[in-house]
Amino acid sequence: MDKIYTEEIKSTGTSLLFLCLSALFFTLFAWRISVVGFRFFPGLWGFLGLVFAFYVFNYRILKISISTDVLKLRFGIVSWKTRLDNIRAISLDNSPAIVKFGGAGVHFTFVLGRYRVFFNFLEYPRIMVTLIKKQGLVQDLVFTTCQPGLILEIIQSRMIQT
Repeated sequence: MDKIYTEEIKSTGTSLLFLCLSALFFTLFAWRISVVGFRFFPGLWGFLGLVFAFYVFNYRILKISISTDVLKLRFGIVSWKTRLDNIRAISLDNSPAIVKFGGAGVHFTFVLGRYRVFFNFLEYPRIMVTLIKKQGLVQDLVFTTCQPGLILEIIQSRMIQT
């Protein structure tokens, strides 16, 4: 498996957003604990603070790797692998705006009746890969890249060869 392409993407804006959300929920947690003690809502705020603290560290860097036969994405401890011979089509992402700007990190959702997994930051262009065979429930893979033209070219040329 020779690597053809690698890219690492960071987003200061996304990291700052998750840091602010974490701080907000930890502040709400501390305030409610001091007022009412440990109950459901203070516990919820503490849990959400932990979730966003995890996001700060896990979603700092998106790593993209393309080898002769596999596209691999890694966001911290979360990774996704797709064989290039399982790609039906590749294009710029055509998701509706509500979906396109509806989250950063890794998330799953239905778009136009198809189940998609997203590995993305909000401020960069994105590529959509349509799969021949589902991976679990996933039919489409969408990911952020700073080099959409180059990735489209690389994968399209590999699709022709297979």
